[in-house]
Amino acid sequence: MAKSRRGLKICCGVTAVIIIILIVVAIILFFTVFKPKQPDITLRSVTLQDIKFVPFQLLLNVTLGITVKVDNPNYGSFKYKDSTTYVTYHGTEIAEAPIEHDTIPARGTYDISTNVVIEGDKMLLNPSFIGDVAAGIFNFTSSTTLQGKATALKILKIKVKSVNTCEISVVPLSGNVTAVCNSKFKY
Repeated sequence: MAKSRRGLKICCGVTAVIIIILIVVAIILFFTVFKPKQPDITLRSVTLQDIKFVPFQLLLNVTLGITVKVDNPNYGSFKYKDSTTYVTYHGTEIAEAPIEHDTIPARGTYDISTNVVIEGDKMLLNPSFIGDVAAGIFNFTSSTTLQGKATALKILKIKVKSVNTCEISVVPLSGNVTAVCNSKFKY
């Protein structure tokens, strides 16, 4: 009877040590390899899809097709909910664009496309508009917040919020569009 209790204690002790080692390894992996990293976001294309101008009513609406490339360096996928992109011109909100829910694959590249309808009348009324016309360049800021879950090994699921901002410069005469995007992960 004493031998069986001693064997049981040894078995429980070894099992506890193995469980502790597995937990420590899992925590180390989580904070090193599986820790969510910032995605690399770049503007892939901007296309003019439609323009409506009524000069006597000061009505100008421009529809742009925007495609953004997202490089996910993480070992887990990111599944996000429906969201909205907001575009501002010198602090004035001039456009909203819906972004439908989807999943960005682990260690993959993914394109997010949407149509943005810019309310040009709000641009025309902005005090900076005349100066930008004279300079021949228009600067916009887009901001998007994607909320969802990052999944690693189909086991670890973490709620993540990705806040993305892009500074977009448009030169209408040459058709050049440049953008610098930044993103921050919060979990």
